[in-house]
Amino acid sequence: MGDIIEKNDSPEPKEASQMAALGGQAAGAASVEVPSYMPRRTVGQLLRSDLGFIPVLLTLIIVVIYFTVVSNGIFLKPENLSNLVGQIATIGVLGLGSIMVLLLGEIDLSVASVSVLCSVIMAVFSERLGVPGGIAILVALLVGAIIGLINGLLVAVLRVPAFIVTLAGSIGYAGLLLNLLAGNSTLTISNGLILAIAGTPRSFLPDYLGVGLPILAILLYAVGLIFNYTRRKSSGLRSVSLSRIVLQIVIVAVLVLGAVVVFESYQGVPYSTAILFGLITLFWLILTKTAFGRHVYVVGGNSEAARRAGINVVGIRIAAFTLCSTLAAVGGVIAASHGTAVASQIDPTLLLNAIAAAVIGGVSLFGGRGSVWAIVLGVLIIGSLVNGLALLSQGTDVSEMVEGAVLVIAVTVDALVRRAQARTGR
Repeated sequence: MGDIIEKNDSPEPKEASQMAALGGQAAGAASVEVPSYMPRRTVGQLLRSDLGFIPVLLTLIIVVIYFTVVSNGIFLKPENLSNLVGQIATIGVLGLGSIMVLLLGEIDLSVASVSVLCSVIMAVFSERLGVPGGIAILVALLVGAIIGLINGLLVAVLRVPAFIVTLAGSIGYAGLLLNLLAGNSTLTISNGLILAIAGTPRSFLPDYLGVGLPILAILLYAVGLIFNYTRRKSSGLRSVSLSRIVLQIVIVAVLVLGAVVVFESYQGVPYSTAILFGLITLFWLILTKTAFGRHVYVVGGNSEAARRAGINVVGIRIAAFTLCSTLAAVGGVIAASHGTAVASQIDPTLLLNAIAAAVIGGVSLFGGRGSVWAIVLGVLIIGSLVNGLALLSQGTDVSEMVEGAVLVIAVTVDALVRRAQARTGR
């Protein structure tokens, strides 16, 4: 959860663009005195800056407490929580893909259609053509990547607005999947490999992996924080205090191990949850530890400055759209496995939930700001609202109204923060 709690590794758009533009000139500033710690900020400064995960976490805590009380404790039972994380895995993967284009200040309205289309292609290959499950999954992922590549080329090279490209694609892909199903409303999946992902009572990690992998992740997270602290301190760069780093490690350890205990008290950690967090970790490393990731933030913050700094803006945009649709295909595979079938109808809330999870988690619609870890809190809020309202026997109408209101609030807060930052020159 590195970028949820500590964002030192992901550059601010303005800072990153300046770094890219100045290049090696930073070496001449070695004589400038730089404080070795982050100065304490006032409440006003915090309100004008990126508050990170704190408001979102407080919102999630309020939602959890409310539904726990009104459901007489059913909401926090291991069975319900296991069901909850199984339901949000698809939204989480689609939201992760949406983050890739949102960081550029773009939007992809086709992720839901691409997800369902790729799952239908996988089902047709495995069930009607008799192709092995592994190959069918690879075909679905390849189709997703090709769709994303086409979207990226149209947006980045031909400069067609992403809104138009992806909206048209969404309509076209919806028609294509109807054609592939040849008039059938559903197609049942019986392939064992596909169902093993999330569609059987045994789709859970063995205990040694369900416990061992989270512990390993905590250790790597702690080592990463300490390494970053020592590196920045030895270079004379600003850094948070060591006590804060220890507190961060403790908080993450408590949250992660607490979740593991809950899962292990039922059936274990679901494969779909492991896939989601594995992908989040992978893309966190890509965005914070590679030149490509830094360029994504730079392009999203100021594409003209990025172009003048020699960054391949066109290539970055194409790659982001390609990754977005590929992750949409992954989400489709998980959804098909969890539902043991594919359908001709696209869930009308799937696109909303994917984008809402990213925005609610703190990713800016204006580009250049946010973390892939934002999807964790965002998708938990969305999933908790849907699950909690279902426990209270509320209909889809109430659920969608609540989700829409939460999304409007999140976007409004983001706009206000951006405005405050602009006034202070951040």
